[in-house]
Amino acid sequence: MLALLEAWARTAGRASDALAPPTQALSAFGTLVAEDGLFGPTAFTLGSAALGLALAALAAVPLGTLLGLSRRAGAAAFLSVEVLRPVPSVALIPLAMLVFGFGVRMEVGVVAFATFWPMLVLAQAAARQVEPQLLEVSAALQLTPWARFAKVVLPAMVPRLFVALRLGVAIALVVAVTVEIAANPHGMGYAMMIAQQSLDPATMLAWLGWIGCVGWLVNAGAMALQRLVARRMGEAEAGAAQ
Repeated sequence: MLALLEAWARTAGRASDALAPPTQALSAFGTLVAEDGLFGPTAFTLGSAALGLALAALAAVPLGTLLGLSRRAGAAAFLSVEVLRPVPSVALIPLAMLVFGFGVRMEVGVVAFATFWPMLVLAQAAARQVEPQLLEVSAALQLTPWARFAKVVLPAMVPRLFVALRLGVAIALVVAVTVEIAANPHGMGYAMMIAQQSLDPATMLAWLGWIGCVGWLVNAGAMALQRLVARRMGEAEAGAAQ
């Protein structure tokens, strides 16, 4: 596909203002690296996405656990969750701009809202699938609610929580770039929009390819962390069995 795009861009699409040959996009990427114009926007986008995801996780995991362990609480919150969860995060950009203005806080707020709901639902499902015998043992040991959560419930939920984490990571990056394209004059999305408005398709495609690479690297990192935690938990369980 890259070879076909290269051939088309150098023949029929030579006068196109929308597409550039992949070799020109690669050259533009090298220019961005050489001029130190790549890592600043990348750090801003990744930092905003990570902070929004962290805030969402800090709120969603405990609340989802509560809703999963307590049928009454889950039933009481069902309507609120189902009404708010489908609201598109992009629709909150005007409100976030009024509340926070441009910058990190606006982007973090929209990312946190977007990632909170899927993580809440998956944490609730993970809590409901905790073995009842584990809860009975923790009750028999008269553990405090915090000790029960930290020593019994959370370790049993960890494998399923990583599914929520990987989903949240993907959503956070997509929403962060979308906010930058739509409204926030910072980050990778804004840099790509500036290249498009400057009729510089090579730089625009360089940013597009880089955003794809960053997404792949972030997902690979999340998978590696999941495998590491799973291996450590397996070693701990094996040691306990011995």
